[in-house]
Amino acid sequence: MSSDEDDVILLWWWARQKKISKKRRYWVHPINVSNICSSTSVVANELHSDPDKFKTFYRMSKSNFDNLVHIVGPKIFKKDTNFRIAVPVEERILITLRFLATGCNFRALAQHFMRGETTVGKIIAETTEAIWECLQPTYLPVPSLELWKNIAARYNLLWQLPHCLGSIDGKHIRIKKFNNTGSRNFNYKGFFSIQLLACADADGCFITVDIGDLGRNSDGGVFRLSRLGRWLEIGGMNVPQSEPLPHDNEGPNFPYYFCGDEAFPLKSYLLRPYPQKTLNDQKRIFNYRLSRGRKSVECAFGMMVSKFRVFETPIACSESTVISIVKCACALHNYIRKTEGKLYESQNINSQDEINIPHHLTQHQQAVHNLSTASSVREYLSSYFLRPEVSLPWQWKYAVE
Repeated sequence: MSSDEDDVILLWWWARQKKISKKRRYWVHPINVSNICSSTSVVANELHSDPDKFKTFYRMSKSNFDNLVHIVGPKIFKKDTNFRIAVPVEERILITLRFLATGCNFRALAQHFMRGETTVGKIIAETTEAIWECLQPTYLPVPSLELWKNIAARYNLLWQLPHCLGSIDGKHIRIKKFNNTGSRNFNYKGFFSIQLLACADADGCFITVDIGDLGRNSDGGVFRLSRLGRWLEIGGMNVPQSEPLPHDNEGPNFPYYFCGDEAFPLKSYLLRPYPQKTLNDQKRIFNYRLSRGRKSVECAFGMMVSKFRVFETPIACSESTVISIVKCACALHNYIRKTEGKLYESQNINSQDEINIPHHLTQHQQAVHNLSTASSVREYLSSYFLRPEVSLPWQWKYAVE
């Protein structure tokens, strides 16, 4: 027998063995055809009867879950077919909430709910987008003029920051590198990410979010290219017109503004702290007052990450799914916070000790009345914070002493 014949026989035997060893592919694996023993039917039934356990497992109360099913259900409902039974609406939302709560991979989640791995991935992608589309108009609406004024009044009540419409900050969302993207999402912290730019109100609820910018970009650059930044630059977004500050009826019309950290540009509608190297007592007090107001967005990020542990590890999904996951988490944060959360309480400033303003500051307060530039707006507000009627009793201790 020639070597050519040997090669042909060997090739035939290899092809036959490969065909024999090839595993049969199922449309729906027999194990998953009837998932009556899955966590959905066994554990979930037990959790439904224990409100505390349910909230720990899915990060929201049973009543809020039922309401969420009512809101989102019509958008994600699937009809049964002659070939298989559709995944129920309740289970679709439970799978999504469990993924957000733990951040576990699709394989572990599929085993937990006894569903296919591909099925779980499609459910999460569809449900997160549906939750955002259903909750956003109610819990993250485009603010009206009346809503902006309510936010500003709440900010002044809680954080003693008059005319403030919200605090702005960015957050890096960890991801597994997207295919064919190179290093464009590699940030200065040393990991791959996309940007979440958010504006939060005084109670730590998101007012607006912008998601998906490159991880390598700075907060200031992301803000400049964001929808919020572009709208504010042209005077849109229903922002209230300038008017005198509280206890300053004889003063100039002062603009409404947002507060941010040093990464953001100084604008008449966006105030940032004074640079550290140029600080005097007046500027230190301004920085302290601004940083108090800026805590609201930091608290919003903290509460969201604490509730949804998916943000503690890199998210291994496509870019569109990652964006849907982040949007869904922001909407759910507002939904849960406004229905279950305890809002902040104002501090009783009047009960504090008498305010003693240093003499050298009362003698040298600058009279700024022309507010045509961002620097003059910041200067006027820093001087305003030194007045006895708006000064905080403890600001001298924390900012100056």
